[in-house]
Amino acid sequence: MAWTAACRRPLVRFVVGGSQAPAAPSQRTSLRYMSADHHHGPPKVNFWEDPMSPSKWKEEHFVLVSLAGWGLLGYSVYKGISFFTDKPPAKEEVKASH
Repeated sequence: MAWTAACRRPLVRFVVGGSQAPAAPSQRTSLRYMSADHHHGPPKVNFWEDPMSPSKWKEEHFVLVSLAGWGLLGYSVYKGISFFTDKPPAKEEVKASH
């Protein structure tokens, strides 16, 4: 039982904060380089704002448009193959004679 208290002691200090006060924002520079607000290059745009320049699109929009394009290609190939292979047999019309 003593070992569980020894294991929990660092966790309690970490979760509750222990005797350390929270660091001021100016002192939290170690994680600042990992934030997503550092942009390099031209700003990314929505794909409907500049549809002819995929290099300027946001990454998630590029992924969605690419997946939609591959889906459309796959569906059209499927429909093209099924159009030529799944034809029902021709029915012969029987004319009524009087």
